[in-house]
Amino acid sequence: MNWEQFITQTVGRIGFSDYHLEMKPEERRGSLFIYENQEMVKENLPAIVDAMNHIVQMVAKKNGAEAIFLDVNNYRHDRERLIGELARAAAKKAFATKADVSLPAMNSYERRLVHMELAVHPEVKTESMGEGKERYVIIKPIVE
Repeated sequence: MNWEQFITQTVGRIGFSDYHLEMKPEERRGSLFIYENQEMVKENLPAIVDAMNHIVQMVAKKNGAEAIFLDVNNYRHDRERLIGELARAAAKKAFATKADVSLPAMNSYERRLVHMELAVHPEVKTESMGEGKERYVIIKPIVE
């Protein structure tokens, strides 16, 4: 599957003409930077990222290809950094107060980031709770 060609055609069909695409096929990742309609793009960035990745997943499945992940305007990169910071701050609070700290509801990818970020943290453990879109992570202090 030529993802660069597919994404370029898709972005053009959506109506964007001022953009830049960087592909890293060995990492199964791509970064799309849209330079026009900044206000509209910024306002709808989570939906754009989800929609583009949904389309890529469907096309990959239909064609028996390996899907890639597409980030748009560094949304996912910035979100990963923010979630890492949130996880570390919550772990510090859980350890200091010796009380459980609940994070807001997150999708499975974001919850996984929290679990991975704190897996090596010696003073806390993590656990997912809740159902569906209301699923969240609890950070629990390890009490000796």
